[in-house]
Amino acid sequence: MINTCTFIGSVGQDPEIKTVGDNQVANFSIACNESWKDKNGEKKEKTEWVRMTAWGKLAEIIEKWVKKGQLVYVEGKMETRSYDKDGQTHYQTSINLNTLKMLGGKKEGPNEGPNHGSTSAQESYGGASEPKQNTGAAAIPGKDGDKDDLPF
Repeated sequence: MINTCTFIGSVGQDPEIKTVGDNQVANFSIACNESWKDKNGEKKEKTEWVRMTAWGKLAEIIEKWVKKGQLVYVEGKMETRSYDKDGQTHYQTSINLNTLKMLGGKKEGPNEGPNHGSTSAQESYGGASEPKQNTGAAAIPGKDGDKDDLPF
């Protein structure tokens, strides 16, 4: 079985960082936007908000480098947790990250990180403490084109 999710979206707010035991955890959401033309040729838009969670070294890197408004590419595993509140069971689905690539989307400021970089849980535990620099821009399929150009 495969449980892998991949998203490209804009960070909706600065990540929330907490300490759980000896580990740090980062929580944030990204906005994944979609646009298309309906049958009448009118442009339609929809935004899906996706909750992200990262642990350990990746959470530390997110705390240092990820800010509201940045465009990010993320990969991870979808997980649903349940909790009881006021006698009712609630469910929360999030993506447990193992890869994060910063694609840009926000100008570099004096207290902010570079526009381009990437890191993953595997790289982080291998001793990386800061995101790596990308040498080129990432291609985002369908970003500049209309879906109407598709043959189906």
